[in-house]
Parts: sequence; structure tokens; C-alpha cells
Amino acid sequence: MFLNQTTYSTGTNPISVAIVDVNSDNKPDIIVANLNSNTVGVLLNNGNGTFLTQTTYSTGTNPISVAVVDVNSDNKPDIIVANRNSNTTSVLLNNGNGIFLTQTTYATGFYPISVAVVDVNSDNKPDIIVANAYSNTTSVLLNAGSGTFLTQTTYAIGSYPYSVTVVDVNNDNKPDIIVANRNSNTISVLLNTGSGTFLTQTTYATGTHPESVAVVDVNNDNKPDIIVANVGLSTTSVFLHC
Repeated sequence: MFLNQTTYSTGTNPISVAIVDVNSDNKPDIIVANLNSNTVGVLLNNGNGTFLTQTTYSTGTNPISVAVVDVNSDNKPDIIVANRNSNTTSVLLNNGNGIFLTQTTYATGFYPISVAVVDVNSDNKPDIIVANAYSNTTSVLLNAGSGTFLTQTTYAIGSYPYSVTVVDVNNDNKPDIIVANRNSNTISVLLNTGSGTFLTQTTYATGTHPESVAVVDVNNDNKPDIIVANVGLSTTSVFLHC
């Protein structure tokens, strides 16, 4: 059971949210991507389940997906955003106390709409993985250290990739890329070779218009399974790992 909602003002058309302690007070804070304000909002936690008024930071055009991960190894979570209409990802480094520096932007493919931040080359530095809807690609931007990133490497996937997650699906301790491809009604699995490069995709048929993907072991066999939400058929697909 839950109490009635308490609402807090954000920017225009908030579309993606992350909950992470960004000011090291052991209280989870709210970070929101405001699609039509071209900002991210940070709402710091008062400690009693209430939050301060948002502080906003400029992003690229139409930030649509946000992740909050320490990318420069200073034990302060940073903000990473996919900017749909500027074809970039923004990195806003945490300056301490929940205050963020001006964004640094990196080129992605065309129309990036989903971002994940995971170490894919085993160097203990989180890398950026983006699904590019109009390019039919996923971008991998390896972390060069100090919160800077190399130029993207792109991999072909299905049509209109809508959601990306990065999880080790073949038990080799190397995170793999899994993407829901909305317009080809498939998921793509790109296995990690171990150096931050990926094999050609393997595709699996889904329902109509898969728009969200998650990877979790659902049958207790210690093998991650894939779960997809299919908007067009009002169904969810479960792919058990064999």
C-alpha cells in the first residue's frame, strides 16, 4: 500500500528518470530528463521523503534518456543523457554536493533515444552505449579516463532501435548489448568479444513494436533471460536462455 502522490515541478515533458544519491548524503536524489526544456533537473532529497525544488542543467536538444553513473572514478555519480534531436550524448560531471559542471557532448548516430553506461572492456571505467533510432545502429563510446570518451564505434542492429540494455548473457563476465528494435519486431543480441568490441548481431522475433527490454534470470537457472514489452500487441515476450 502507498500513500497518495506528492508531485514536484520539473521541466517541460519529463520523459526519463533516475534515482541516485548525487551529493553523498546517503539520500537518493531524483534526476529527470526534460525533453522539451532541453535540460536535466536534479531534485535533492531532504531526507524525509521530500525533495527540494529542481536545479536544472542544459543538455542537447530533446534529452530523452538519462543515466547516472560515476564515469571519472571520483566516487561522485555523473549524469549522462541521450539528446534525441542533436544526435549527441551529454556528460555532466559531478562537482560535489550534487552540483554539476557544464555538459561535454559527444557525437552519436542519428536520433539517439536510449542510453546505458556500463564498463564493456574490463578497464573499470564505465562506457556509454546508445541506441540510434534513425541510424539503425548502436554506438559504443569507450571511456578514455577522467570522464572523457573516445569517438563512437557503431554496430548495425534492427530497424528503429528503441531501448538498449547491457548485461552479460553468456556467462563470460563480459557485458553484452541487447536492443529492442521497434520497427523490425526483433531484439538484437551483440556478444562482447572482450575488448569493448562486439560481434555481429543475432536477432530474435518479438511481438509488434517492442519498445522496452530488460534482462533478468526469471527461472532460477543462473542464466539471464530477456523480457520485452510489445506496444503493438499489448503483450510482453519472455525469451528463456537455453
